[in-house]
Amino acid sequence: MSELTAMAGRRVLLVEDDYFIATDMQREFEDSGAEVLGPVSRVQEALDLIAASPEIDAAVLDINLHDEMVYPVADVLQARGVPFVFATGYEKTMIPAPYADVSLCTKPVLPQEISRALFA
Repeated sequence: MSELTAMAGRRVLLVEDDYFIATDMQREFEDSGAEVLGPVSRVQEALDLIAASPEIDAAVLDINLHDEMVYPVADVLQARGVPFVFATGYEKTMIPAPYADVSLCTKPVLPQEISRALFA
């Protein structure tokens, strides 16, 4: 059984500005039975999608979106109690202190890593 089975039936927000990474993750998550919200590639798009989505089970956030940091999205998700991971090329030491407890999946990241970080 795949590690991605933990995603089945979950609504997962995908915030990623690299088209190929976003479409690969979306396909993998949907193949595992998840409903993907997005992908979106800008902070405001993510905030709008969150506001329009009463149910979000988890989120995957790239930190740098077209030279804009994703932290406002992280703040809204934290306030709503939605678990999320950072999928990024940044090192843990680059993450601001308020997000020290957030799981970091270093790119290139496998969808199974994200599933483990979110649902294990």
